[in-house]
Amino acid sequence: MKRRYLGDLEVSAIGLGCMSMTPIYGEPSEPEAIATLRRAVELGINLIDTSDAYGFGTNEDLVGRALQGFRDKVILATKFGNIRHPDGRTAVDGRPEYVTAACEASLRRLGTNVIDLYYIHRVDPTVPIEDTVGAMARLVEQGKVRALGISEAGVETLRRAHATHPISALQTEYSLWTRDAEQDLILTCEELGIGYVAYAPLGRGFLTGTVEGLDSLGPDDRRRDMPRFQGENLQRNLALLDTIRAVAARERCTPAQVAIAWLLAQRDFIVPLPGTKQRRWLEENVSAADIALSDRSLAELARAFPPGIAAGTRYPEPQMKRLGL
Repeated sequence: MKRRYLGDLEVSAIGLGCMSMTPIYGEPSEPEAIATLRRAVELGINLIDTSDAYGFGTNEDLVGRALQGFRDKVILATKFGNIRHPDGRTAVDGRPEYVTAACEASLRRLGTNVIDLYYIHRVDPTVPIEDTVGAMARLVEQGKVRALGISEAGVETLRRAHATHPISALQTEYSLWTRDAEQDLILTCEELGIGYVAYAPLGRGFLTGTVEGLDSLGPDDRRRDMPRFQGENLQRNLALLDTIRAVAARERCTPAQVAIAWLLAQRDFIVPLPGTKQRRWLEENVSAADIALSDRSLAELARAFPPGIAAGTRYPEPQMKRLGL
C-alpha cells in the first residue's frame, strides 16, 4: 500500500472508516466487521478511523477488540464532541473539561494508552476553538495523544486551531459530488501543511452505483433522512452516474474505484477514507490505490461533476448548521 502524510503521521494512501460497523447504514455483522478490520491491516491499511459518537461508544469498543494484537501496526484515529443521545437529540461539546473526560473514555474503550490522531468531531460555537485545542494540546503533552485533527471546520477556525497547536489533519466530506472544499479548505491545508482526510469519498455508497432508489436502503438506514437520497433529488443524482460507469468500463475497474482514484489524483496530501463493514468492499476499495486514471477520464469526470452539481444538501438542515464553523 502506498503511503501519504497527515502532518508527521505516515499513513496508508487509503484509510478505513469504521462508522458503518455499528448500526447506521443497516444492521452490520460484528464478526464480519472485525474480520474486515483485520483484513485491512493485512492489506496494508494503517489508518483506522472511528469516533465516540458512533454507536454511543460501541464502535470504539469493537475497533479496540478487533485490533488486539495489531495495535502497533495502525494509526488509530478517533473523535469527540459530536454527541448523539439515544432519543435522537444531538449536541456539540468542546469545553476543555469535556475534552479530557472524552479522551479518557475513548482510551478505555479502545484498549490503548495513546490515540495516534485525536479529532474534535464538530466545532462547538459556544467555546473558543483556542480553548478546545488548548485542552487537546495538553493531552499531547501528557502522552495520551500523538497528533491533533479537526473535522468539518471552516478556514478561519482551521487557521486559529493550527495557530494554537499544529493540526495534522482536517477531516471533511469530499468526493465527486461534494467538491465544496476545493474553494478554500484544500488550498488552506496545502498552505499550512495539514493533511486532508476525505470522508464519504463514495458519496455514502451512491457513487458505487448500488443505490438505485429508497428500496435499495433498509428501513433503519440513516441515508433515508438525507436530502440527496430523497424524491426528485435522488432521481436527478442518479443521472450523474452514467459518466462514472462509462469511465469505469474504459479503465477496467469499478465505479467505486473510479471515485477513489479520482480523489487520489487531486492532491498528494488527500487521503480518502471509505467506510465499509465487509471484506469484499474493502478489497475493492484498496485496489483503487493502484489505479491511475487517464487524463481523458479525469477531464470527463471534472466536466460531469462540477462543484455544486449534486441535488440536495449533504445532511438534513439542523446538521448542516454545524458544518464549516
